Amino acid sequence: MDLTALAATHLEHARARTLDVLAPFDDEELRRQVSPLMSPLCWALAHVGHYEELWLLRELHGAAPTDERYDDLYDAFRHPRRERAGLPILEPDGARAYVADVRARVLDTIERGAPDAELARDAFVYGMVVQHEHQHQETMLATIGLMDRPYPVPGNGARRRVSDASTSREVRLPGARVVMGTDDEPWAYDNERPAHLVDVAPFRIDVTPVTNAAYRAFVEAGGYDDRRLWSPAGWSWRHEAGLEHPDGWQREGDGSWSVRRFGHRIDLVADEPVEHVCWYEAEAFATWAGKRLPTEAEWEYAASWTPDGVKRRYPWGNDDPTVELASLGREHWAPSAVDTHPTGASPHGVLAMVGDVWEWTSSTFHGYPGFRSFPYREYSEVFFGDEYRVLRGGSWATHPSACRTTFRNWDFPIRRQIFCGFRCARDD
Repeated sequence: MDLTALAATHLEHARARTLDVLAPFDDEELRRQVSPLMSPLCWALAHVGHYEELWLLRELHGAAPTDERYDDLYDAFRHPRRERAGLPILEPDGARAYVADVRARVLDTIERGAPDAELARDAFVYGMVVQHEHQHQETMLATIGLMDRPYPVPGNGARRRVSDASTSREVRLPGARVVMGTDDEPWAYDNERPAHLVDVAPFRIDVTPVTNAAYRAFVEAGGYDDRRLWSPAGWSWRHEAGLEHPDGWQREGDGSWSVRRFGHRIDLVADEPVEHVCWYEAEAFATWAGKRLPTEAEWEYAASWTPDGVKRRYPWGNDDPTVELASLGREHWAPSAVDTHPTGASPHGVLAMVGDVWEWTSSTFHGYPGFRSFPYREYSEVFFGDEYRVLRGGSWATHPSACRTTFRNWDFPIRRQIFCGFRCARDD
């Protein structure tokens, strides 16, 4: 089916989900800056509309700007997040009206057809805007997770099923020359391209992400107090930030642990993947366990490469994700038990490589050989450098359109407000 013909449906689906996330808040909460790390929610909403206007009206069709001031106010690179609440941004009602107006104009241009341009080939620019909005929904959820007010989480959260799943299980992958990245995915970002061959030495990787139970053992064994387990930078950050356990954890009077999730305190679920740990914490746990974090080449090999040399779009194959295959798209508003989706396993039997939690890798963020910035440097290229670490696989909050085995996320190694966890690997 023509991808452009589906653009309106994708755009409307994304907008409905954005407005659904924001619906429980009054105007004061939408204007509030919860953390210097995160934007006010009403800034994020108008930014989504400005991005859509910029690419689907102005770049694609040569439309005039709605308001030239927005190019400054809603440019994510001109004002750091900590400053955005003090800008003369649109009030919530104004932001809602702005994004609705932009959307109506965009839908009109879709009906009239897109120009024959590189941006429109395979509906790439529509996919870029759709993914951008879904990615901001996940960022909004991370913001909401930092709030001190209970958020009305639909249903009962993740499926609760205590099992004997353990990160002590691992599989061996033989050395191989594998394809990393993609040339075929029509909506892949520039940092996922081009496809290229890499040689991967034999290694072992955990069948599941590290669970709460496994990480609790690290905490209770004094892992946060043992300098030998931490890199110098990690040990310095552990003290500067006062890290003692994952974000949101709390030890109760009876010795058990609870976790704060969207303003609700609940019992820690042993077989869920640990969540909200920074890269330094993941690195220290891996050292304690006698292992290490996987490289992103190892991660992609384990997630997508079959033993007979076929690269898959997802661990289970090329079919789109379903609730039986992966925990994505806030179906359950929390990670699932690590062995909830056996049919979603990779060809090597590795579980939960897509969904549940973003997984830290040991790799720094750089372009692939032959990288070409498209359609703008600020999506990827300006972030290339050793100060960022790559995360893979998406989380329970990631929309399926913005998740595949080639998708690359990145952040500073101190960040843990995002829905991040990890799994371990080791040399063979």
